[in-house]
Amino acid sequence: MKEFRNPSNIHSPVAAYTHQIEVTGNTRWLVLSGQLGKDEKGFVSDDPINQIEIALDNIKKNLQAANMEVKDLVKVVFYLVGDMDNLKRREIISKFFDGHMPCMTMLYVTALADPSFKVEIDAWGSSDI
Repeated sequence: MKEFRNPSNIHSPVAAYTHQIEVTGNTRWLVLSGQLGKDEKGFVSDDPINQIEIALDNIKKNLQAANMEVKDLVKVVFYLVGDMDNLKRREIISKFFDGHMPCMTMLYVTALADPSFKVEIDAWGSSDI
């Protein structure tokens, strides 16, 4: 079971995420390696917004392979490099989560493992057994 909470004694979330999620009971955990903006054919777009879309799609495909859904995500960490359209970034992320609000961290970093990568997304999911 997952209980989503935003404690009243700290600030409200500054975006569409939840401060804490407690997972209890008989639970399956799925831990994903960082997913890149690289598609199944090896294509990496120069556009960081397109890389976000591809990385999120890779997360969805991983979830499907484990018989999980986006609503099963409990923690997501975005690693982003360089400038990008923040409004478009928020729009894509919001569409992907469709009202689901996992715990979330977003970091801008100097570089990722390869200079062509502008996005890497780390995710954890859980579902009841």
